[in-house]
Amino acid sequence: MGHPAILTVDDDPSVSRAIARDLRRRYGENYRIIRAASATDALDALKDLKLRGGRVAVILADYRMPQMNGIQFLEQAMDLFPNARRALLTAYADTDAAIQAINVVDVDHYLLKPWDPPEEKLYPIIDALLDAWQATGDREVTDIRVVGHRWSEPSYQIRDFLARNLVPYKWFSADEPEGLRLLEAAGVGPESIPLVVTADGRAMQNPTTLEVAEAAGLSTAPERDFYDLIIVGGGPAGLGAAVYGASEGLKTLLIERTAVGGQAGQSSRIENYLGFPDGISGSQLTDRARRQAGKFEAEVLNTREVTGLRTDGSARTLTFADGGAVSAHSIVLATGVAYRPLVADGIAGLTGSGVYYGSASTEGPSCAGSDVYIIGGANSAGQAALFFSRYARSVTLLVRGDSLEASMSYYLIQQLNQIENIHVRTRCEVVGAEGNGHLQAITICDSKNGSVASVECGYLFIFIGAEPRTDWLDGAVARDGKGFVYTGPDLLQNGTRPAGWDRDRDPFYLECSVPGIFAAGDVRANSVKRVASAVGEGAMAVTLVHRYLEAQ
Repeated sequence: MGHPAILTVDDDPSVSRAIARDLRRRYGENYRIIRAASATDALDALKDLKLRGGRVAVILADYRMPQMNGIQFLEQAMDLFPNARRALLTAYADTDAAIQAINVVDVDHYLLKPWDPPEEKLYPIIDALLDAWQATGDREVTDIRVVGHRWSEPSYQIRDFLARNLVPYKWFSADEPEGLRLLEAAGVGPESIPLVVTADGRAMQNPTTLEVAEAAGLSTAPERDFYDLIIVGGGPAGLGAAVYGASEGLKTLLIERTAVGGQAGQSSRIENYLGFPDGISGSQLTDRARRQAGKFEAEVLNTREVTGLRTDGSARTLTFADGGAVSAHSIVLATGVAYRPLVADGIAGLTGSGVYYGSASTEGPSCAGSDVYIIGGANSAGQAALFFSRYARSVTLLVRGDSLEASMSYYLIQQLNQIENIHVRTRCEVVGAEGNGHLQAITICDSKNGSVASVECGYLFIFIGAEPRTDWLDGAVARDGKGFVYTGPDLLQNGTRPAGWDRDRDPFYLECSVPGIFAAGDVRANSVKRVASAVGEGAMAVTLVHRYLEAQ
């Protein structure tokens, strides 16, 4: 197939020549440098590469071009080479417009013109893009195929599981020709959906997520019986602990029940995380963190539910729902929080069939032409509104409070105000939902005027706060009345250490009521609910684990 390509497109001949020259100087030995004078020429070049079986590593596009701007070009280029890394070339005057556009299209970076010296302003960015592409590349992948119904909750659960775990798959409706062919080949009917057909042609009827994980090659069983550190939960806090623990030489195991990334991994765009001025999607951040943990040989266990925690002498032992167990010198609890269920007529019966908790990004394209409603006024709801506004006819945020200012970041409110098909209704609550097989309408109570009205609704996404899932820790570590885990200073009552504490010291800052067990991130009582603070606590927990182990 030859060398992979780096393609650059700019309608200014002098700029086009300059960037091609600088790219050849640094990357010419290992990459084909292709330059185009217009978006049309660049698309023709990409189509020719596709037909010839070529590979494209990086695409650089000028933001301001006639007929088709850089964002429009990159949208079409993504259809041809979805794994290629993408960056915009932009003048300083266009920076704000470029950043706003990046929030809509999943672009990796933008470069300011001029980029002199390239050793400081060009090459480090291209190096990072190439490293990211090499980790994924354009390897030939035989996708898992899923046959199901659009409004089937089990079908949605399988799709969501695969998408959140970044497993490539192809979706076929059970009433489409290809879906019917797959059902017929498996010798089953529509009643057997979801049907999952593996890469080797094995058909699984209505499989569990554990079965799908095993078929997709995800690790579901620990490689050893004992570790230095076990982390429960694969959100930002857990991933942070895994990266720092493994990089510092600890035999580290991360256990995740659903999908690595947690709630942050479902976010369409995180814009206030340090080091990503253009923002980054939750899935991208998760993918990078998971690869980083793997680089340091942290072991990641998928689809395993931890149901118990006990102390066995100096060991800390976790038990699984299937009766298995695994032990370690130390434990970090990073289970995060789950979205609080909405208690309203009809909601439970339509969950997965038009009613969803979290952003459920797999449903984005299906929302085309629909009226979408989102319940919630925090950042996660705002990011979901931005995402679904790209597909839906209208997006309405229903906020229980008087305004968004008390719960949502200022930058996000400004973005919402600039999008015409996003509307905000304050002091409103959903009190009911109805539909025949799938959601068709919701009932809204407006406390401003006391009205109750039913409105057509194709999709409802719920972000009404969160609660910890820590019932399995009952009797194991101290928790507050809501289930959040007490740590460090919160465990001291008038200077008295917690009951059963057997060390001649106070608990470390993130340490639980049992020595050697720590908590980080949203599951911890009185924590700051932000991605950056969760990652920081994960890293801090590893430092305290070292202090604990040194004293053993």
